[in-house]
Amino acid sequence: MTREGAEKDPPRGARMRDVAKAARVSTMTVSRALTEPAKVSAEMRARVAEAIRAVGYVPNKLAGSLSSSRTQVIGLVVPSIENSLFAATIQGISDVLRRHDHQLMIADSGYSLEAEEAAIRAFLEQRVAGLILHDTTHTPTAVRMIRASGVPVVENGTLTPEPLDMVVSYSNADAAQAMTLHLARLGYRRIGFVSLHAAANARSRDRRRGYGAALEQAGLAFDPALVLEMPPGLASGAEALVRLVEREAPADAIFFAGDVLAMGASLECARRGWAVPGKVALAAFDNFDLLGHLVPPVTTLRLPRQEIGRRSAQVLLDRIQGRATGPVSVDLRFEIIHRAST
Repeated sequence: MTREGAEKDPPRGARMRDVAKAARVSTMTVSRALTEPAKVSAEMRARVAEAIRAVGYVPNKLAGSLSSSRTQVIGLVVPSIENSLFAATIQGISDVLRRHDHQLMIADSGYSLEAEEAAIRAFLEQRVAGLILHDTTHTPTAVRMIRASGVPVVENGTLTPEPLDMVVSYSNADAAQAMTLHLARLGYRRIGFVSLHAAANARSRDRRRGYGAALEQAGLAFDPALVLEMPPGLASGAEALVRLVEREAPADAIFFAGDVLAMGASLECARRGWAVPGKVALAAFDNFDLLGHLVPPVTTLRLPRQEIGRRSAQVLLDRIQGRATGPVSVDLRFEIIHRAST
């Protein structure tokens, strides 16, 4: 009906009572089928599910979870949704959660601890069942919020020795140390190191620490002039290459702690006609597919990014569903892929 001088009332969405009417059951039965399906027969669940599809009802997961205080949504915070490196991990997480009737919600921190804190706050306000955080460094406020919430959390950016709760990853420091030692064992003595800016990136700091440890282990002098921090991008890799090779005492090998940086360096060598590894050897940190197709193909580290995603989701679900308690630390390691660039 319409009121004089007024527009029609806006249409409303289907409600639980509409589902109950279509299924010819009580609203209590519908509610139980949605929130406590184990207490409802398979036949009744099927009737309710069919009615839900018929009337177009969308259950309010948040309202329906007030008794348990949790939804079936997992919140994931990654540094960037533009960086394809995170895609495999996200896919691994999503694959496992989907099979267990959980959904994934993703936020992008933009490599900012404050933005990560805001994302964590938003997720907790939505009563997520768990959190997966790529970073392992957090603001004090974010840590307090997580601990006060009691929500299980998995960190997977690096194998931190003191995780908030659970950690599934590999050691960035160990991986960088292994690659630097690999170059030293191949006979290179002036090994340059190029990373993203380390101030706001714990992974870059860990990789630089591993590089330094390897030089010490190999008996090589640390030369700060061979260490550069660069912004992301192909152009940065090219610039770093030129700066390290055209020095009075040039690098004979360069370890790029970032795949895009390494690609930029390789392309710049090709443009200038510099022989690789004749003039300089190149090594990368991540096994981005294109690295294997450059000329020459670039030595790199294979990291188990998709398995990190799968295991992160698995340990989180184990905690949520009561199958595991206590701290969890899973080291999935890495592998050096030796190619013609070294």
